[in-house]
Amino acid sequence: MSEKKATPENEAAFQESQLDFKPNDAGNDAAAQRRRALDMLRSGGKTTLELRRDGDILAPAARIKELRVKGYDILTQRVNRPTDSGKLHNVALYILMREVGAQA
Repeated sequence: MSEKKATPENEAAFQESQLDFKPNDAGNDAAAQRRRALDMLRSGGKTTLELRRDGDILAPAARIKELRVKGYDILTQRVNRPTDSGKLHNVALYILMREVGAQA
């Protein structure tokens, strides 16, 4: 049986549909978490701690990696930030540099 492959156009449409923002997207699946992360990054850089706490994204690094694979240019910087308990931790600060399809 031959395997049917997606055309580049179909693949692009599928990937974009996975990132469509839905207000109050409370799902825990990876696609919902990617949408929340992307929405948060559009308003400025966010740390691992912020993405976990405010976005309910337990594995931000994985979601950022998936967004990068989809073509988003996201810069990572290491920063020291206190957790809610007050302890200082070295965490990632993610900054959205360019969206998919954006002109430089």
